[in-house]
Amino acid sequence: MVEIVNRPYARAFEDFASSRPEVLCLSADLTSSCEVDGFRDRYPDQFLSLGMAEQNMLSFAGGLAMQGFRPFVHTFSVFLYRRPYDQLINSIAYSNRKVRMMGFLPGITTPGGITHQAIEDISVMRAIPNMTVLETGDATEVESVLEVADSIDGPVYVRVLRGEVPRLFSTPFEFNRLRTLSEGGDILVVSSGVCTEEALRAAGPLKNRGIGIHHLHASTLKPFDRDGLLKAARGKKGIVTLENHTINGGLGSLVAEILAEEGLGIRLRRLGLEDTFAHGASKPYLMKKYGLDASALTQAIGNLLGRALDIADPEFEAVRLDTVHSVQKAEAL
Repeated sequence: MVEIVNRPYARAFEDFASSRPEVLCLSADLTSSCEVDGFRDRYPDQFLSLGMAEQNMLSFAGGLAMQGFRPFVHTFSVFLYRRPYDQLINSIAYSNRKVRMMGFLPGITTPGGITHQAIEDISVMRAIPNMTVLETGDATEVESVLEVADSIDGPVYVRVLRGEVPRLFSTPFEFNRLRTLSEGGDILVVSSGVCTEEALRAAGPLKNRGIGIHHLHASTLKPFDRDGLLKAARGKKGIVTLENHTINGGLGSLVAEILAEEGLGIRLRRLGLEDTFAHGASKPYLMKKYGLDASALTQAIGNLLGRALDIADPEFEAVRLDTVHSVQKAEAL
């Protein structure tokens, strides 16, 4: 039975920031949606509301960092790079400021449709010089990512999970180290974010069919654990990447680039959004529709092995039961 942790970020941020007066919490009018409303109420001297003005918020954060403060910027992922891209470059990235951008509702984890779904953020952020890109995959990583982000000398972008989050890992977030979840000799699976939970659901049926899966979870996307990937990839019959993002520029592209540069002739299947925007619906529905779930993963593995696996949905292990809307935010925004 997997433990479900309620609002892990809320407690983690308060524990982290309350003893560090130089850490400032910035919000763009989404304070409760980003789980920092309790921190606002208990530590008002460390909280700044910048309103729905993300361009100004990022410039302001850059100025605070220049004066020795450690600003943590909170809003939805999509509002950290689409609206304020020019300010992100000129006020934060170019000057290599220690600004930590905490992005909530990454990818298709929101029913808000294209205006709220950050589906190309990794490709944008990893193309920016000086930028570090991190992504949480469970409650343990949400709880431990703050220390990691704060230790980096430069700007950091973090994809954060919120609400009811499963605890999949027993050890904390480790910077630039792929997490090994299983070892096998047939297929390498590299997953990130919420897709790791889906890959774990497929583990049982694949094992029952005698397929050896080497499963890596990626939480640091820039830089990337190149050596860890290459070590796991050698000798495999194929590689599948699974990500909550477009397949262009994200985890799948990262893996493809490394394989090509090293001259490894291993077949690769990239699973994610394929050059499309997603419409608004529940996360489980969208992951099924766009092929980001356990079923899509097993089909891709079957294709690489040249055999039909015929795994029906009831066989996949139920890690948890998802509801359309969060208890904390009934409108799911």
